[in-house]
Amino acid sequence: MAMWQGAMDNRGFQQGCFNSFQSSSSDEDLVDIPGTAMNFSLRDDVPPLDGEIEEDKSYNGGGIGSSTRMMDFLEEPIPGVGTYDDFNTIDWVREKSRDRDRHREITNKSKESTWALIHSVSDAFSGWLLMLLIGLLSGSLAGLIDISAHWMTDLKEGICTEGLWFNHEHCCWDSDQVTFEEKDKCPKWNSWSQLLISTEEGAFAYIVNYFMYVLWALLFAFLAVSLVKVFAPYACGSGIPEIKTILSGFIIRGYLGKWTLIIKTITLVLAVSSGLSLGKEGPLVHVACCCGNILCHCFNKYRKNEAKRREVLSAAAAAGVSVAFGAPIGGVLFSLEEVSYYFPLKTLWRSFFAALVAAFTLRSINPFGNSRLVLFYVEFHTPWHLFELVPFILLGIFGGLWGALFIRTNIAWCRKRKTTQLGKYPVIEVLVVTAITAILAFPNEYTRMSTSELISELFNDCGLLDSSKLCDYENHFNSSKGGDLPDRPAGAGVYSAMWQLALTLILKIVITIFTFGMKIPSGLFIPSMAVGAIAGRLLGVGMEQMAYYHHDWAIFNSWCSQGADCITPGLYAMVGAAACLGGVTRMTVSLVVIMFELTGGLEYIVPLMAAAMTSKWVADALGREGIYDAHIRLNGYPFLEAKEEFAHKTLAMDVMKPRRNDPLLTVLTQDSMTVEDVETIISETTYSGFPVVVSRESQRLVGFVLRRDLIISIENARKKQDGVVSTSIIYFTEHSPPMPPYTPPTLKLRNILDLSPFTVTDLTPMEIVVDIFRKLGLRQCLVTHNGRLLGIITKKDVLKHIAQMANQDPESILFN
Repeated sequence: MAMWQGAMDNRGFQQGCFNSFQSSSSDEDLVDIPGTAMNFSLRDDVPPLDGEIEEDKSYNGGGIGSSTRMMDFLEEPIPGVGTYDDFNTIDWVREKSRDRDRHREITNKSKESTWALIHSVSDAFSGWLLMLLIGLLSGSLAGLIDISAHWMTDLKEGICTEGLWFNHEHCCWDSDQVTFEEKDKCPKWNSWSQLLISTEEGAFAYIVNYFMYVLWALLFAFLAVSLVKVFAPYACGSGIPEIKTILSGFIIRGYLGKWTLIIKTITLVLAVSSGLSLGKEGPLVHVACCCGNILCHCFNKYRKNEAKRREVLSAAAAAGVSVAFGAPIGGVLFSLEEVSYYFPLKTLWRSFFAALVAAFTLRSINPFGNSRLVLFYVEFHTPWHLFELVPFILLGIFGGLWGALFIRTNIAWCRKRKTTQLGKYPVIEVLVVTAITAILAFPNEYTRMSTSELISELFNDCGLLDSSKLCDYENHFNSSKGGDLPDRPAGAGVYSAMWQLALTLILKIVITIFTFGMKIPSGLFIPSMAVGAIAGRLLGVGMEQMAYYHHDWAIFNSWCSQGADCITPGLYAMVGAAACLGGVTRMTVSLVVIMFELTGGLEYIVPLMAAAMTSKWVADALGREGIYDAHIRLNGYPFLEAKEEFAHKTLAMDVMKPRRNDPLLTVLTQDSMTVEDVETIISETTYSGFPVVVSRESQRLVGFVLRRDLIISIENARKKQDGVVSTSIIYFTEHSPPMPPYTPPTLKLRNILDLSPFTVTDLTPMEIVVDIFRKLGLRQCLVTHNGRLLGIITKKDVLKHIAQMANQDPESILFN
């Protein structure tokens, strides 16, 4: 992206020597993102586009190519030209132009023959076929992850003697000795104390179960972090900050590769099963995007065009949320609102189709055995009253405060991890956090159960047959009347559950801060929803008991009579979950739709909207960034946020390079430089591209050429064009310049020259320049004065300037 000045070394050329430029896009060159280490190796991943370049040829400026055929660079494409180095940004304008040219060529050829017409139809249909494959693969992997995680979570507490592959619930399904009061106990399911010491009563049995729970948790966590560290360091974390950055045009090779997909799928199951305060919903978006990226290589249209590939990844992100929450429409809106940078109408339709296929596939697998796509699907039937908007808004305020607190503390801890010795010991960190979590979680049944099961318990609308402590109410009514259950006085079980939930809330708030960002797959959706659901359930039970004992108060007597079902605590849990998730991620529309699809009740949209907007307002008042944007900034990714406005009165000349007292701008001339001159400039600089001018004296702009394209073209010419030597003249004009006799053959490189680079004048306001970079996805623009080249502004320069104007460290922008 930063064509003029890169913070990262351009690995293909170090000063004073020419090595193979292939290394600059190798998957073994990794960037330090949350959960990665620089010395991890990543092999056999997605190769650079448009063919491979020979690695064993050093670019040292010597020799004439072995071929005697003259190469016309205007007619024959050069392999590798038009591709991008690792950790650089794509040129959106060039990619869209290339796709239009490709489509125009196919359309014109379709009129010439039947075969060309069939090819045109298959090209048009390929996008829908790709969406179908992404939906099928994403849904299948999500079902596999759900089933495996459910089984391994129960493995910490015991095993099924009838079949080791059954989880606790499936083991007891057909048992005729299961009662409503003790529905989890059946002869076929044995706890570890029953297996090891043949009893589950007494202190020693409790200690054995406690020890096995902690041991399994540590084993799962150790396997997860070890697999990530050894095989796929990019498989850690949520993945959404990096996916947002990739969708904005940045290239991180290997992040969406096959090794990342395999290891992320396996370690996500292990991480969730370990009992850590994390979820699988965010990582499922990463898994779906990996599926999309890998399947793109089956279709030329998407394999060779980075902009088209990003349209596919936007649709894949929608499919990921669709299978994570069973919310296809919410998934499409999530992709549009939260992660996508470029989202045309065509992508909207294809995202909808991919999300539909993914949800259908997961529903066919039925991983939870409840004919639903998620474990915590609920249905409420009691209408809400206008007065209840007050507690709903209070939950929104709590969600906003929690979101702001979590973002600040988590970012501070992650910064400490990056800047201290802590980051060098990922395995020890994961094991310590896992041990603390497991030791504190086991005594409390609400922390011992999986977070998804906890949310399901909190969302539950108590019925007569519910044996949960949260439903332990005193029944002083005739149950034969039918209909909704009235509000009832809380029993001892409810009061006991309230204390346990309060302790669970404290543990979840604290431990999630240290868990998110560790070097294992870790999502934030489920922990955030759990915090909000606990707070909502506590408030809901309080409101319910207040309405029962004080139904004659003015706030209740107009709508809540004695013996009526006035308050639904499960609804408060759902609203609280939405508020906390919105406070952390700053989602609004997509969040409300996801929660609506979870409950299937249109009448609860207003409470959800009120809580979501309140949490966003409160959180925005305390800090403008959501958790994903904060992690993008922490890691220095070159992401230009489209939602923020630039309000400062600076000019292009204040930002462009070179500044006063800086060396002159490095340029190429259109027809007077030799191959050796260009090679010297390439070897002595790390710039990603060079302006081409008429002459150094006039500085009249001709175009812009990329460093990578120059390297590939010169190396290719040495191999395939006779007579090209170090003294050969390189020209970018239409016709060869007049040359004296007996001079070496010239090298024409006009085909790699961008003849229409974007330019602004030196007096252009920076707010316009920033808008241009956002809306056109530029890598750089050139600054001129009366037609003469003055300097260059790269995307990195823009990001640094924005950071400087916001009193932040401009050197935090790390990458080209």
